[in-house]
Amino acid sequence: MTTRAVTDRVRPSRPAIAVIAVVLLLALAMLLAVCVGSTVVSPLALLTGRLSDVDAEVILQLRLPRVLLAALVGGMLSQAGAAYQGVFRNPLADPYLLGAAAGAGLGATAMIVLARGTFAVAVPIGAFVGAMIGVGSAYVLGRAASRTGGTAALLLAGLASTAFFTAVQTALLQAHNSDLLQVTAWILGQLGTASWDSLGLIAPYAAVAAVLLAFAGRWLDVLSVGDDEAASLGLRPERVRFAILLAASLSTAAAVSAAGLIGFVGLVVPHILRRLAGTSYRLLLPLSLFGGSIFLVLSDLLSRTALYPAEIPIGVVTAFVGAPFFAFLLLVGNRQ
Repeated sequence: MTTRAVTDRVRPSRPAIAVIAVVLLLALAMLLAVCVGSTVVSPLALLTGRLSDVDAEVILQLRLPRVLLAALVGGMLSQAGAAYQGVFRNPLADPYLLGAAAGAGLGATAMIVLARGTFAVAVPIGAFVGAMIGVGSAYVLGRAASRTGGTAALLLAGLASTAFFTAVQTALLQAHNSDLLQVTAWILGQLGTASWDSLGLIAPYAAVAAVLLAFAGRWLDVLSVGDDEAASLGLRPERVRFAILLAASLSTAAAVSAAGLIGFVGLVVPHILRRLAGTSYRLLLPLSLFGGSIFLVLSDLLSRTALYPAEIPIGVVTAFVGAPFFAFLLLVGNRQ
């Protein structure tokens, strides 16, 4: 059996229609998010360029960078979650639950309080190193606790890693309490500081991670039939998994360094899309990229309009959706 034959066994159905549908939905979500806020702008006026000077300034300098950053961060977190689920063969794997986000948060916090002069450049690097340590710790602990790498062992290892990194982060903040307010706001997730500069800072990391993960779909489809069969086709499972983990962790780190800790995006979106479009990662990874963007753009719109003029941290909004969804998955999993 060839690699092509194996991947054909999980060939997605109607991939072009699915991709076109999520792209159109993303365009509508972004148009809605740009037009709605403290003042409502007519979509027709926006599309035809007939805006007042004040509205044009608000959209170009405030809303558009924020909406684009939400789309970028949501897409990166969702695609990373789908990749983690494929690598660990676990539908509950997620950057937040695996310790990757907490590790990235600790790494970014360390750069904030220790590398003040080079904050903007150092934060993504610290977040990437922290993400790799976080997901690596969860994987090693999960393997040590259960030779089969079962769901419960992996989740408990991820929760243990998350608790440890959060404790270290708290201790670090107590020792540098002058940065407490800034980092606390960042931990809850924030897009209010979005700017063209912040977009430009994470765009290179996002582009590299997206290109790497674009090639991962076929590999994950081959790995889904088993390591022995994948090895017989010339694939080296451990090397492939490590490469995909690097790309997913880079994606997580870039998102966390730009917007803080925003949980459940990488869990909820791939699950919904898997039920709608099937299990092939060649389709699931690009769909997760666009689907995560839609989810976070709409979540951000809700966070800044639901209690206006107050703003709900976006991490709180995603937790309202993600926590019940996670409980539902656990209940369904136990029944099966």
